[in-house]
Amino acid sequence: MRTVVEGAVRVFRERGYHATSLGDLSEATGLTAGSLYKAFGDKRGIFLAAFDHYVNARHVQLRRLIDAQPNARAKIHVILRSYAELSHGSEGRRGCLVVSSATALATLDDEMSARVEAAMRRTETLLRQLLDEGQKDGSVAAGVNAAAMARCLMALLQGFRLIGKAGRTQRDMLAAADEAMRLLG
Repeated sequence: MRTVVEGAVRVFRERGYHATSLGDLSEATGLTAGSLYKAFGDKRGIFLAAFDHYVNARHVQLRRLIDAQPNARAKIHVILRSYAELSHGSEGRRGCLVVSSATALATLDDEMSARVEAAMRRTETLLRQLLDEGQKDGSVAAGVNAAAMARCLMALLQGFRLIGKAGRTQRDMLAAADEAMRLLG
């Protein structure tokens, strides 16, 4: 079932919810329309399973990256660079399922809005915790307003994913991530 959901993630990221047809999903997952409906109920059910898988897989990837870093500042930097790496070339054009859901679905669907908000809040909370940790370990300036900076960095991360859809270079995206670190003092 995991490969099926991963196929759905790929097609929803590339085309968005509204432009994805059942035929696209069948092709991406290798299942017939009937099998997809039996397993997920409808297109929305497929999308919700894909969204949840995407958010959880991305969080696991981030945790792996940050757990290998020596201090909170390095952890924040690796998060910024990770988003920058995902925001250029073909991966950048494929886009972020959270960002596309926020712009295309969250205003029309209360459940989707709650899922988007929870995904964004999870990342913002992680950033806030790392900023607090950085102030304690001395790797982030004590004068940084951790709550406001977490929101600022969250906006930057989501902005990376949004502008990455338009086709940015790796160099541009990594330079922006590195420059953002100056905000931490």
